[in-house]
Amino acid sequence: MANPTITKKADLLKLNPRDNVAVALHPIAKGTELHIDDLVIIPNQDIPQGHKIALESLPENADVIKYGYPIGHVTTDVAAGDWIHTQNVKTNLSGELDYTYEPNLHEIKYPKQDLTFQGYRRANGKVGIRNDLLIVPTVGCINGMAEIIVQQFKQKHPDLGPFDNVTILKHPYGCSQLGQDHKNTRQVLIDAVQHPNAGAVMVFGLGCENNTIKEFRAKLGDYDESRIKFLVAQEVADEIETGEAILEELLAVAKDDKREAIPLSELKVGLKCGGSDGFSGITANPLLGAFSDFLVSQGGSTVLTEVPEMFGAEQVLMARAKDEATFEKIVHLINDFKEYFLSYGEPVYENPSPGNKDGGITTLEDKSLGCTQKSGTSAVVDVLHYGEKLREPGLSLLEGPGNDLVAATALASADCQLVLFTTGRGTPFGAYVPTMKVATNSQIFEKKPHWMDFNAGRLLDEAMDVVLDDFIAHIIAVASGAETRNEANDVREIAIFKNGVTL
Repeated sequence: MANPTITKKADLLKLNPRDNVAVALHPIAKGTELHIDDLVIIPNQDIPQGHKIALESLPENADVIKYGYPIGHVTTDVAAGDWIHTQNVKTNLSGELDYTYEPNLHEIKYPKQDLTFQGYRRANGKVGIRNDLLIVPTVGCINGMAEIIVQQFKQKHPDLGPFDNVTILKHPYGCSQLGQDHKNTRQVLIDAVQHPNAGAVMVFGLGCENNTIKEFRAKLGDYDESRIKFLVAQEVADEIETGEAILEELLAVAKDDKREAIPLSELKVGLKCGGSDGFSGITANPLLGAFSDFLVSQGGSTVLTEVPEMFGAEQVLMARAKDEATFEKIVHLINDFKEYFLSYGEPVYENPSPGNKDGGITTLEDKSLGCTQKSGTSAVVDVLHYGEKLREPGLSLLEGPGNDLVAATALASADCQLVLFTTGRGTPFGAYVPTMKVATNSQIFEKKPHWMDFNAGRLLDEAMDVVLDDFIAHIIAVASGAETRNEANDVREIAIFKNGVTL
C-alpha cells in the first residue's frame, strides 16, 4: 500500500478509500469538529492517539474496514464519530481455512543503484557486517565459566582488537531435552556458529550434556578450523586457562581482518515488529515495506517472520507467491502454526497484547494487516522452516512465533546480518546480530533515545521518499559498522523456540 499523504495539521488519517474508520493522529477530545475528505466528524467520546473513529454509522455485525480490508465486525450499532475499539468490535476469524491459489502481484520496483556497504568477506564467500567473537555454550550450566573467560580476555584486550563485539550466547538448554526441543537447540546454536557476522567462535561444552560436542561438530559440517574452536570443560584441568588460550589463538587469526566494499545485493535483512501501536501500520511498517522493496530491487534479501501475526492477512501474502508451489508452502506455514496453537487448547485469533490494545490495535486482523506491511509488495520467493538458512534472494517467509527475541534469533539463524524492528511502545532488547529499532511515533523516539535508532514518526510530516532515502543511508551506515543502540548498550541475546512437536 502506498503511504498516504499526511499533513502536519491533520487530525485523522484514512488509510484506504474503502475504509469506514480513520486513525487519530493525536489525542482528540469529545465534541471536537474534525474534517476528513468531505466529511465533518464530531467525536462522541475522547479518542486516544492511534485509535479509530467511525466515519459513518454502522449497524450491528457490519464490517469495520481499515487498510481496505475487514478487521472485524461491530458488536452493536455505532454512530459516526464513535470510538471503534475492543468495546464494540470483534474479530471475524475462527478456525482453519481452505485457501485457493489466486495470484495478485503488483510489485513496486526501484531503479538499480551502485550502492555498497563495508563488510567482511568470509572464506566461504558469505558476508558479515560485524566481526564478532562468539562464545557458544552447548549447555546452560557452562555459562558462568564462559563469563569468567570473557572477563579476563577483555581485561587483556579492552579494545577487542579486530573484533567489534565479544558475546556469550547464554541460554538454559542443551541438557535433559528430547525430540524437537533438543534439535531446535542444537540447530540454532549451529546457525550462530556458522553466522557470517562471526569472525571467530569458541564452542564451549561441559562434557556430560546430551548436546555433545562430538555430535555438534558432526552436524556442523565443513567449517574453518582456524576460526572455530572447541573446548570441553571436563576434559581439561583448567577450563578458564584453556579457554583464554583459545581466545588468544582466535585473536591472532583475526588480527588482519578488514572491511571491504560489498554490493548491497549481498545484504540480508530480517523484518520484525513488537510493542506495536496504532501507528505501526501507518509509519514504521510501511517504511520497512518500502525498504524491503528497494533492497529486493537491488538483488538483496529480506525475511518476514512472526507467523501468528500473519493470521488474518495471510491471503494477501499467498496472493504474492511467485508460483503455486510457493503458495502451497505458505498454506502449510499458516495451517501448521494454527494446529500448534490448537494442540495446546489456545485460541488462534486472540493475539493482540494489552500493550497493542492500549496503542490502538483492536483485533488480530487489525494487527496482521499492519504487521505484514513490513514485507512491501515483492513476490514471496521461498518459505523457510525454523532454523533454516536463506536459499535465494528476494522476500522469504520464515516459520517463527511472535515472541520478539525468539523471532529475532530465528531471523539471525536464517543468516540475516541485521534485524529491523519496528515498535510504538519501545523495547531495549537485541539479538546477537545488530537489531535496529524503528520508532512508529516521535514521542517514543524522543522518550527513549537510548533504545531507538530511527524515527519513522517523521512520516506524519514528511514524504515517504525523503524518509526512505535517510533510512537507506542509516542502514548502510549500520551495515558498515555504525553501532545500533542495542550494541551500544551491550545487549545481545539469543532465545530458542521450545516445543515438543515438529511444526
